Parts: sequence; C-alpha cells; structure tokens
Amino acid sequence: MEKIKIITDSTADLPEYIIKKYDIEVLHLFINFGDKSYRDGVDIDIHTLLDKMEKSDIFPVTAQVNPQTFLECYTSYINQGYKIVSIHLSSKMSGTYQSACIAKEMLETEDIIVIDSMNVTSGLGLQVIKAAKLKDSGFTAKEIESGVKEISTHIRSTLFFNSLDNLVKGGRLSRASGIIGSVLGIKIIVAVKDGEVAVIDKVRGSKRALRNMIEYIDKKSVKKGETAILLHVGETDILNALRENLEARKVDFIECEVGCAVGVHSGAGACGLFFVENY
Repeated sequence: MEKIKIITDSTADLPEYIIKKYDIEVLHLFINFGDKSYRDGVDIDIHTLLDKMEKSDIFPVTAQVNPQTFLECYTSYINQGYKIVSIHLSSKMSGTYQSACIAKEMLETEDIIVIDSMNVTSGLGLQVIKAAKLKDSGFTAKEIESGVKEISTHIRSTLFFNSLDNLVKGGRLSRASGIIGSVLGIKIIVAVKDGEVAVIDKVRGSKRALRNMIEYIDKKSVKKGETAILLHVGETDILNALRENLEARKVDFIECEVGCAVGVHSGAGACGLFFVENY
C-alpha cells in the first residue's frame, strides 16, 4: 500500500479533532495587521482577530503560503517515502496553489499531486476530508485525486452574513453588492461559485434569508454518504435554525468555526452550509 500524506492550508478551516483524526498536514497563511504578521490559527485566533479589527482602523490583509514553505514540507515527506496529495484554496483567491506548484516543479517528482480546490473554507475542507477518507481506505494517490476531483464540481454552498462590509473591503464582493446589502433590510445570500465568492440571491430580512437557504439545500439535496459542514463565526439565530433543520433531516454534518484568513473577509456574524449535492 502507498504511504500517502494529505496536505492542505489553513483556509480549509477544519477543526483540530478532524486534523488529528486523519493526520492532515496544515500549512498556515499569514494575517498581516499593520506592521505585525501572524500565522493563521497559530499566533492568532478568530476571536482575537475580530476584536482587533473592531478596535482598529487598519484592515488586515492575508498572505499566501510561500513556495519555500511548501518546498521544505514536501521535501520532508518525500524523504520519508511518502506520496503527497496537496489540496489548496482557489487559485482565483490566493497564490497559495501556485506556490505549491512551484515547489513541486523544483523537486521534479511525480510523487506530489497538487489540486486546486476552486473553493475555500469548508468547500476546501470537504475535499480534504474526502481525500483523507480515501487514503484511510487504501486508495492510491492517483485514485484519491480522482475522488476529490469528482466531488469538487458538486460542492455547493449557501452563506449568510450579518454585514458585507469586510467582503467589500477585502475585494471579495463588489461595492455595489455591499450597498444593496446595507439598505432596506436586504440580506444577500452568497456562495462560492467557479472559485470565487458570488451573490446567489437577495432577500428582505433574516427570516426570509433562512427560508431561502433551506430551500436551496432542499433543492440541491445533500448526497448520502458525504459529510456536510456547518460553518459559522458568531452567528446564532440562523445558525441554530440551520442546525435544527439538518438534525431533523438526519444529515451527516460537522460544525466548523471560520478561521482567521477567511474571517478577515467574513467578519463576525456569519454562517452557512457547504455540502456535496446529490448527483
């Protein structure tokens, strides 16, 4: 059986128990806050970050994992006889995937497979979990790559934000979408589509937003045998209602908290669901 290591980056936002359970290697993006730099989830947590953002006029920026970090990580595992499956956030959102590709090219080996998830946060997390489960089931690195790519195009998301300010400031949403979301109680539902954050609906009020999200989940239908991820940071009402709905329908899901690299853009008070649709 092949000796395989699954590697991802900190934007996968996976809880520590999942990382330990599947022995996943996580490389950390950086949060640059003024003249200080923090490793996502290591030197700073999401609650500290949000508190700092609330008290500061400085808007932090995120920095990709650099090629040298990948090179050192890959070299270590290759020297131990591993084959590597390395899965990372969308190349349309960060240069992290490109850094991984550069490191692979420098090592001139076919024992490293680098996958562009075309997703972020729990959409990436779902692909990492899929890879880890396939690895534990004895599949080869190439078979893991095929399994991950098979579900990647079927990952759906529906996400609610109390405020779109940070998405606009961070360049993830247009200013026009942000303005719409701040007037007349209009709530914008967003999702990750084609590797980028996109508006999928506009509704009035939180209750309608919740109905919209549940209707979307019902329409797409969560694929049996695949884990869904309920993602949140600070949100309560919609989070609790989504959780109750998933439990009532006996959907297999785990809960994850947004990490710092993603939290810079989400701000406080956000939640949603990532899942593999029935196909």
